[in-house]
Order: sequence, then C-alpha cells, then structure tokens
Amino acid sequence: MKLISCNANPPLAADIAQYLDVPLCDTEIKRFRDNEVFVRVNENVRGEDVFIIQSTSYPANDNLMELLICIDALTRASAKRITAVVPYFGYARQDRKTDGRTPISAKLVANLISTAGADRVLTMDLHAGQIQGFFDVPTDNLIAAPVMERDIRRNYKEKVMVISPDVGGVVRARALADRLNCPLAIVDKRRPAPGESEVMNIIGDVAGHHCLIVDDMCDSGGTLVNAAAAIREQGAESVSAYVTHGILSNNAVKRIEESIMEELVIADTIRPGDDALASEKVRVLSMAETIGEAIRRIANDESISKMFDKSY
Repeated sequence: MKLISCNANPPLAADIAQYLDVPLCDTEIKRFRDNEVFVRVNENVRGEDVFIIQSTSYPANDNLMELLICIDALTRASAKRITAVVPYFGYARQDRKTDGRTPISAKLVANLISTAGADRVLTMDLHAGQIQGFFDVPTDNLIAAPVMERDIRRNYKEKVMVISPDVGGVVRARALADRLNCPLAIVDKRRPAPGESEVMNIIGDVAGHHCLIVDDMCDSGGTLVNAAAAIREQGAESVSAYVTHGILSNNAVKRIEESIMEELVIADTIRPGDDALASEKVRVLSMAETIGEAIRRIANDESISKMFDKSY
C-alpha cells in the first residue's frame, strides 16, 4: 500500500497514515509561475496499490486539478490500482438540473476523476446519494454517523432529539436518530435565493429536548442559525449542530458565534480554518480512523459496509 497526500488537508492525511502505520509517499507538488500544477512522486509505485488523499474543498479548482494530475502521474508510473480518497467531494451541490441551461457539475467532476485514471473512489457523506452512481468506477460513500453517535452519547445523556434541517436530509438524520434511539423532527424551509434559507415550520414537538441539527455540510451557516432560532422559539432546551463538512465560508464562524446555538461540531474532512479552531463554539471530530479503516479494508479486499453496522 502507498499513501499520497495532496495539499488540501495534510493533517488528516498524516492522521490516516499514523492509524495505518504506513508512511506518506515523498511527493512533490508545486506551481509554475502561471499557477499551473506540477506533481512528481519521488518513490517507485509500479505495481502498487496507491491511495491519494485529497478533498476538493476551497480552493476547489486548484485542489481538483492537483488530484487529477496526481492520478495521471500515477497512471503513467504503472501503479496497479489508484484509489482517489476524497473525504469532501466538491461540486456535489450541483447534482441535478435546477433550471434551464444549467450544468450537472457533480457528474462532470466524476467523469474527470474516472477519465484521469482512478480505479476506485472513496468519499464521505455525499450531498446526495445518487452522486455515487455518477462514477463509472467502484465508489464507496462512508458515513460519519458512527463517530457522531459516540460523541453524542458522551455529551448528552437524556432528552436528545435529532433535527433534519430540510426534507432532503431526512434520511441522514433518521439514520442517526435510529442509532441513538431518539425522536426526529424536521425543519420546513425554503430557499428564496441560492445560499439563503428561510424557516417556515418545525415538524415535530421539540419542547424540552436537547436538539441536534444534523447535516452534511455547513457553508455560510445561515441554514443552521435560522433553524436554531426557530427551534428555540418552539421551546427546545438547547440547540447544537453536527455537520460532516465544515466549509464555513463568508464569516460563517462569526455567524455561528453570534447565534443561540450551543455548539457546532464538524468533521475534519475539510481542513478547519484558524477562525474555526479558535472559536469556543466550534469543535472538530477526527475521521482519520474511519477513513483509514476503509482504506485498510479496500487494500485487503474486505467489506466496507460492515463498518457501519450499528455495533461498529
């Protein structure tokens, strides 16, 4: 097995390498003066099972090109199998045509990764389940729910309720609620414009509960802040949020700090910014063990789905 880290999230790659007790490959990634990407792997990978760890988070285009060029370099170096480990899959929100003359960018990016030469893709909590079918190579979509479940059980002892921030996230929220054996509520919202949300109703009785909003990503934070305010107005004891991908753009951390939310818990699929690390309301959960175990199972041709049995 060979592990390669690109520049999107070196700390996560280092933690995964530590879990697997496998050193990261000596890889050189730099820019030409016009910002073109250059990649050189300074180790022999011929006939090796290679895993490239790279989220396509901000700057999405640069990180995507690093991933594609690294895949191409390994293909031309005769690696036996190349697995693109993409903890956060960018462009996932563009998974369908929302209007006339608009792209399905998630499918385009999936095509690019396959065409570059990836034999397999490993990702986590895709924005929409159907994106898994956009790839023409085997794709494993890990879930952060087991790690979140363990953290919730440590920090909340009773009267927990899981909240889905919209109808589209009900399946994800219900899966966590089933693990915790707790009730579920849903936020009925609408989007007057991209990146904006407006809460209409709360479906479910949240009064007296410690409410945990569960979502796959937090970008500007507007959805979480608005939902938290509406939930508290309905009599909730407290409101926190568990989010897999902490994009946290456009002063999102400041928005969270000024809200009535108790806490925002994010995974490290995207490298947290300095403002998130310094915030008392933002806490980071490591996904290195989950991703590392999935890499080990892929390398040994073992089952991935067994990782997510409720006993795991």
